[in-house]
This record gives sequence, C-alpha cells and structure tokens, in this order.
Amino acid sequence: MSGATSSTRARLVVPLLAVALVGACTGDPAPPASGDPDGTSLVIAVADEPTDLSPIAGYGEHGAAKLYDGLVEYQPNLGLRPALATDPPEVSADGLSWTVPLRPKVTFTDGSPFEAQDVVATYRALLDPARNSPLRQRFSMLENVTAVNVATVRFDLSAPYAPFPELLTLGIVSSESVGTDKPVGTGPYKLESWIKGGKMVLKANTAYWDDAPAVTKVTVEFIPDDETRADRLREGKLDSAALPPAMAAKFEDTDGLRVVAHSAADVRAVTLPSNDPVTGDPDLRLALNYAVNREALVDKVLDGKGLPAYTPMPEVQAEFFDPDATFPYDLTRALDALSTGGWEPGVTGVRTKNGTPAAFTLRYRQGDSVAQGLAETFVTDARAIGVEVTPEATADPAALAQGPALVGFGDPFDPDTAVYPVLRSGSALGGYHNETVDDALDTGRAATDPAERATAYRKLQRAWVAAPGMVVLAAPNHTYVMRESWDGYQPVVDASGADATWGAWWNLENWTPR
Repeated sequence: MSGATSSTRARLVVPLLAVALVGACTGDPAPPASGDPDGTSLVIAVADEPTDLSPIAGYGEHGAAKLYDGLVEYQPNLGLRPALATDPPEVSADGLSWTVPLRPKVTFTDGSPFEAQDVVATYRALLDPARNSPLRQRFSMLENVTAVNVATVRFDLSAPYAPFPELLTLGIVSSESVGTDKPVGTGPYKLESWIKGGKMVLKANTAYWDDAPAVTKVTVEFIPDDETRADRLREGKLDSAALPPAMAAKFEDTDGLRVVAHSAADVRAVTLPSNDPVTGDPDLRLALNYAVNREALVDKVLDGKGLPAYTPMPEVQAEFFDPDATFPYDLTRALDALSTGGWEPGVTGVRTKNGTPAAFTLRYRQGDSVAQGLAETFVTDARAIGVEVTPEATADPAALAQGPALVGFGDPFDPDTAVYPVLRSGSALGGYHNETVDDALDTGRAATDPAERATAYRKLQRAWVAAPGMVVLAAPNHTYVMRESWDGYQPVVDASGADATWGAWWNLENWTPR
C-alpha cells in the first residue's frame, strides 16, 4: 500500500458523519478576504493560538499540522493511511515492536533529505524528560526508537499497545532542527511570519512531495472572542471562521457563504477538584449530576447542535460508548443525595455541611460564548438544589487548570488518548481517583483484542456514573462559516477545540480555487 496522492484524496467518500451544509450560492463567488482575485490566498480565524509550533510541544497533535507530516495520517473516516511511511506500520508477533518503512526522495523545507535519523531524533526528543513535552505521557509505553537503516525505523514498547499507530501521526522535524525555535518539517506549507497575539502566515511549500498546494498563502488570525470573529466575517475580512452554533446560524442566508457542522469528540464538563470540602464531596458531586437538565441545555445553549453527555467517553466513539451510563434529570434524587451526605438546607437557601456552605466559583474562558452559556445554565440548575455557584470569566489558563472550571477535552481517534489523561489517578482532572476506573483504563490501554477493550471502557463508564469526579454536560457540534470560493472541503469528526490544523481546514492543502 502506498500513500495517496492529492487527487486520490479529493475523491475519498466520507461515511457516518453528521454534516449540515447551508447557504446560498447564487452568482459569482465573493472575492476572498485577502483581496486575491485568483483565490490562491485565504484568511481564516480561530480562537486558539499555539504557544509553540513544534510537534514535540504538542502543535498539530492530530497530524494535520500543515508545516509537518507524520509517518501516517488520518483519512476523513478517521482511518489511517501512510504519509511519510510507504506502508502501514507492521507489528511484531509479541506486540512489542512496530516497524515502519519510510518514503524515499522526500525533503524538508530547508532542502535537507528526510531519513530514518530524523524520525529517531523527533521521537527521542519527545521522550526526553528535560524537554517537558506535553505529549510525553501519551507515549509512556514507548521505550526506544531505532533506525534499522536509512529508510526503516523500529519502535520498541514496554507493553503491547493496540492503538500505537494512532501515535505515529506526530509531525517529524529534521534532526538538525530538534530543540530549535524554528523546527523544520516536510509539510505542504512553511511558516512565512508569526505575529504572536495577532496572526500567522503560511506559504506553500513548492517542493512538497505530494504536489504543492493550489492555495499558496494562508493567513490565520487568532481571535479569542466569538463576537469579534463574527463581526469580521460580516465585514468581509475573513474567508472562514469557527463560530458557536447560534452565531453561525445567522449566516445561513448570506449569499456566498455556507455554514457547516461537524460532529465532535468535544466533551464539555465542570471540573470539581477533589481536595476541596465542597467540590470533593462525593454526594454533592452525585447530586449535581442529577440536577443538570442536559437535554434542555443542548437546546438552549447549543441551538440543538450537539449531544447531551454524561461521562468523559465521547459518543462518537460508538464501539466503546455505553448508552446506559447516564444521569437522568431528577431533582428528587439530587436532593436525596445531598441529604444522605449531610448537606442540610440553610436559611439563605444554600445548603451547608458542618458549617461549610455548598458554594464555589466556576471559571470559564473569557470570550467563549458556548462556555459562558454552559456555565450559566449549570449555575441555574445547581441553585435549584441549594448549591450556590458563581460564574467568573477568565483569560488565565492557569485558573482554568486549577478548577473548578468549565473545560473541554476529547479525542475522536481512540478512547485511550481521550480518557486516560482525564481519569487516571495521578494525572486526572481535579485529582479524581477510582480504582475500578484505573483498572479499566489500564486494561483498555494494554489489550489488543477490540472486544476486550470495549468491555473495559464500558465497565469504566458504569463505575463513573456510580462515583463521578466532575459534571459532564454536553458534546457540542463544531460549526464553521465558510466562503464558497474553493473546492475540496471535506468534513471530519472534530476533536476538542478548533484550531487551524484540524476541523474544517484539516485538508486545506488540497483545496482549489473555483
């Protein structure tokens, strides 16, 4: 099996994705926001700006990094195909090593040849504790990377890990640029400029091994505020932007624009730190889960574009998802849980336990209207059972990391990468600890039998609803507004967040002007 060419990619069929395409297309397409009449330039806007452009630092973690290629890459149906590899990775009989043949005649954007040593240098840098890569824990089973020869690499594991090929989407940098401020990749684009806090400009790699992109210049503007992105679209200053569902809907009848919606493994939840007498109380946690009307929340906050969620396992991972692991909206059960836990009604309407009021501050990201809406709805539902929650917008990532906070997480590709860092004791959000959940996570990580993995993850979800560590609220669809001036867009299942390396723009290098 060899890697697909650009023309092959454009013919791929996308099954099993819920996609909404809306918008008028009368007359000639409006000129691009860049002012380029040929359509070889476009301008997009996202909320999240990377802190670093190195794959080792987590940039483009799903493999569509534009500046880099991985050994393999995702297809629209989330299957894998070779990229810098010539064939799929081959696993040994004991499951402890994977061998990958490398594509010949590929060069980095600085002109140097791509070889096995570049792969080795990239992965060893990721594993180096001194580099403090945020992805290092994800590769905890990887013991060593070896160049078998100039065109072959072997990965040795400490234990079998069924989804290991999923980790080979990591962008490869040249061995000479590892650890530098400007890592060099083999991708379809190279960095022309980056004004931090403002925008990034990408320029086509004319020597790209899989044909140079037709869109030769891409400007990515970083605009955290949802309303500001919407305003710039209305002003014609953007060609595409990620917007919340309710805001995106306002563009549905705009000539020359269309609205697209992607299903997403984007679980939104309220973190409840375990080391706090209020948020760490198991009965209060259980009560809050019963108190949230998730169906109404999806209709009100997400304009119906999303799904209620009850556990950290995203429903888009259908083979692992347990539809019976839920919390019904039941105020009686919520109040019973509080009473059982010793939370007594207070004179102000706020319950107390041993003199401590059932109250805490809930932070959410400033400028994120979906997070704000979810937080405010949660506040209302909590108040109905005597728990006082004060919402607070913040632009400080550290405040969100400490919690309590409205956060998003998820990965559509494999449950291990989606839930292990969220739930496993020692690294879990909020300090959650549950031995049954830990055992299920460990089984799901090590098992090579798909049925055994599915059983483990369903066991995890059942253990979660008995003793939840946070309040999972919903999984919003991701919505985008796009100018109808290019062909080649293909929908995918989104992950958490929306940056320029995935979502609507995951295959931007294959777009062509109309």
